Amino acid sequence: MYKIVSKEILNSAVELMVIEAPFVANKCEAGQFVIVRVDEDGERVPLTIADYDREKKTVTIIYQVIGYSTGLLSKKQAGDYVQDFVGPLGQPAPLHKCDHVIGVAGGVGAAPLYPQLRKLHEMGVKVDVIIGGRSEEFVILKEKFEAFCDHVYVTTDDGSAGIKGFVTTVLQDLIDKGEKFDEVIAIGPLIMMKNVVKVTKPLEIPTAVSLNPIMIDGTGMCGGCRVTVGGQTRFACVDGPDFDGFLVDFDECMKRQGMFREEEHECKLRAAQ
Repeated sequence: MYKIVSKEILNSAVELMVIEAPFVANKCEAGQFVIVRVDEDGERVPLTIADYDREKKTVTIIYQVIGYSTGLLSKKQAGDYVQDFVGPLGQPAPLHKCDHVIGVAGGVGAAPLYPQLRKLHEMGVKVDVIIGGRSEEFVILKEKFEAFCDHVYVTTDDGSAGIKGFVTTVLQDLIDKGEKFDEVIAIGPLIMMKNVVKVTKPLEIPTAVSLNPIMIDGTGMCGGCRVTVGGQTRFACVDGPDFDGFLVDFDECMKRQGMFREEEHECKLRAAQ
C-alpha cells in the first residue's frame, strides 16, 4: 500500500497527488512512468511521473479524471492509500546538452514535460515552453515552468488566457521570427503532437514526442502498447514512452487509442448505477 501524502485540485478535470513511494523516488528519472492500481480489483493505470523528491521519498502524479479508474482515484484523499504504485517503468527521456530547446505541451501533457525541461535547465540548456489548454482553467503548471524557463507562452482555444489559438501557431510564429531551436519536445494529445511534427519536420528540427497508448502490464509482455516507429513495431512501455516524432505513425496510434472507447463508456455507466 502506498500513502497519499497530499492532493491538489488543479482544475475541474485534473488533479495532482504526491505519493510516498521510496523505491520509485530513488530510481526514477524524467520521462519514466508508473502504473497505479487504486484497489485490489482495480485496473492498471499508467501515469507519467510529473515530479519526484528523493529526500522526501515521494513521487508526484497528475491525472485527468476521465474514466472509471481515474474516477476511483479521484475519490481518494490525503492520508488514504492506493494498492499498487509500480515503477519506474519505461526509458528515461533521451535528454542531451545543446543550446536551446522548446517544449510544447497540450493539456495534461505539461505534467510529463515539466521534469524534462527542468532537467535540461539543470544541464545548462536554455529552455522555453508553450502551454496550451481549452481555456485558462486547463493551463497547468505555468508558475512552475516560469521558475526556470526563459519564456513561457500560453495559448487557449477560447482566448481566455494568452494567445487565442493552437500551440502550433505560436511555434510557427517563433520560427518565422528567427528563433533557432536545437530540439522540440512535444507532449500532449496525439493530434497535437502530429501537428507539431508537421511544423518541425520540413525544417529538420529534431522533435521528440511521448506516446501513451493502451497499456496493461507495463513490461512489454501484453503487446497492447505497440506502436509503429520508423516502420517497425515498438512497445511504448519498454522502448518509450519517448520517440522520434518524425518516425511515429500517428494515424495508427490514434486509431488504436479509440479501440475500447465504447467499453469504457459502458463501464462508467455501470459504476454510476
